[in-house]
Amino acid sequence: MRLLLTFTRAYPGQTVTMLIALLLAGAADGVGILAFLPLLSVAIDREAGIATQLMMPRAHDGENFAATVTAVLHSVGIPPTIGTLLIVIVAAMTLKSLLLLFAQKRVGYMVAQVAMDLRLALLRSILAARWGYFVGQPVGRLANAMASEPMRSSEAYMEGMTVLTLLMQTGIYTGVALLVAWQATLVSLSAGLAILGAAHFLVRISRRSGKRQTSLMKSLSSRLADMLQSVKPLKAMAREDLADTLLAAEARKLNKALQRAVLSKAALSAAQEPMFAIVIATGIFVAVVYWHAPLATILILVLLLVRILTSLGKLQKEYQKMVINESAFWSLQETIQEAEQETEHASHGLMIRLTSCITLREVRVAYHDIPVFTNLSLDIPVGTLTALIGPSGAGKTTVVDLVTGLIRPQAGEVYIDDVPMARINLQHWRRQLGYVPQESLLLHDTVFMNVTLGDPALGPTEVESALRAAGAWDFITRMPDGMYTLVGERGARLSGGQRQRIMLARALVHRPTLLILDEATAALDPPTEAAICATLRQLVDGDMTILAVSHQPAILEVAERVYRVQDGGAVQMVSDHAGAFAPTSKDLLHGVARR
Repeated sequence: MRLLLTFTRAYPGQTVTMLIALLLAGAADGVGILAFLPLLSVAIDREAGIATQLMMPRAHDGENFAATVTAVLHSVGIPPTIGTLLIVIVAAMTLKSLLLLFAQKRVGYMVAQVAMDLRLALLRSILAARWGYFVGQPVGRLANAMASEPMRSSEAYMEGMTVLTLLMQTGIYTGVALLVAWQATLVSLSAGLAILGAAHFLVRISRRSGKRQTSLMKSLSSRLADMLQSVKPLKAMAREDLADTLLAAEARKLNKALQRAVLSKAALSAAQEPMFAIVIATGIFVAVVYWHAPLATILILVLLLVRILTSLGKLQKEYQKMVINESAFWSLQETIQEAEQETEHASHGLMIRLTSCITLREVRVAYHDIPVFTNLSLDIPVGTLTALIGPSGAGKTTVVDLVTGLIRPQAGEVYIDDVPMARINLQHWRRQLGYVPQESLLLHDTVFMNVTLGDPALGPTEVESALRAAGAWDFITRMPDGMYTLVGERGARLSGGQRQRIMLARALVHRPTLLILDEATAALDPPTEAAICATLRQLVDGDMTILAVSHQPAILEVAERVYRVQDGGAVQMVSDHAGAFAPTSKDLLHGVARR
């Protein structure tokens, strides 16, 4: 029941309100059942010709619970006639239905609330985590945690609330039954609990199956995400059968876990009904043969035993469903807690604006004890286009990550206008940056949405300005719906150059002070690359600072400062427009190639 306690602590007000409504509904149901007893006594007595109405309790009925109920009704001014008792029963049933409607409505609302809150908690914890944690997580696992696990968790919440409802109903029915015939009730209840205990191994099987499902769904989602990202090369090499084989094996394991859960639920339902029938029959036998209970009492007792055992059976089955789904909740909580432990405190520190220079001094960076830089120093002056060249794996992107604050050096420091990065408000700093990666990460949406990413502060005017600055406005105006044209999955309806210009517009729409291009032109043909580099030259002339990671000749032609990043972490300035040494792009690329 740890899950229910967790949800109760998370939503105390809503849970208490629902429990009060359920308790009152159960009490109303109990009142309706109690009113049946004197009603049956009156009907039976009239049929036997003993009495026409039970106006007052009779002396010889002193041990009959109906007489007690009748006395209570008299004490509150309700004459126990057939008409009055029927009104009480109908009123009690109506009140119960209204209270249950209120409680069930609240539970339904809370199911949606729980799923939404869990998704938001996961999303916020992941986005607030440091970059190193994020890149170490399989995309499929996070996608499964966002899509599947919150829904299963909310279902566990709903089933848990149903368990509480049935538990309260069972308690009320048991209390009434004890007042009617306590001996027979205790015997029947003990037998019913024994049956539940004997069948509990099926619940344990379901719990293990639920945990297995959660584990396999994470694994399958991770593999599926990896495979979907590799569909094109797999199909190009006719190797899609390998993906099918691997995913089919994972799917079969998941199917077996689901089958075990279905079998255990079916077995529990099949076992309960005949065993409960035996218990009810035993209770009736004891009441008639040994305690010589009146017929009215026996009829009410049968009604109560049926309700008690039915509630107990449903309670166990709902609990079984809950334990199948609760593993998803604990898995989700584990993911959230892991991310929260890796929270990046990016909103603390000084708020500064780049006006002079970005400086890296004696920086040392290592990944898993493998050094990338041991003594990195370089300057990126404001208002220039600075290029980083070098072989793959030399550490060019690591320089970008240092400048953006996504990673921190083990030694040395990064300075923004002589202010150490460690003292800077990273969130404020990053809002001054525009970033264009090598991959064309476009949404399957309109050009407008791809530029704004849903920012409500940006409108058509800002988007048009950014598209013009990126050199994209001419081809955008030729599209059927202009900036509201769909670009297709990952921008498939656009050419490579068009995709990169839209990515550039996305980076420019916030008017950054520093524009970063991480191999943004690597996949483009020379004419397209030259056109984009001409656009970059215009941006620099407009007082923007650009840091470009590239080894393409067009970037080198327009760069004012070029650093070569070499294997082993050495960095050398090979070109500076203000210096005496200014080799051509061909010379620079030849130097890189020799590496």
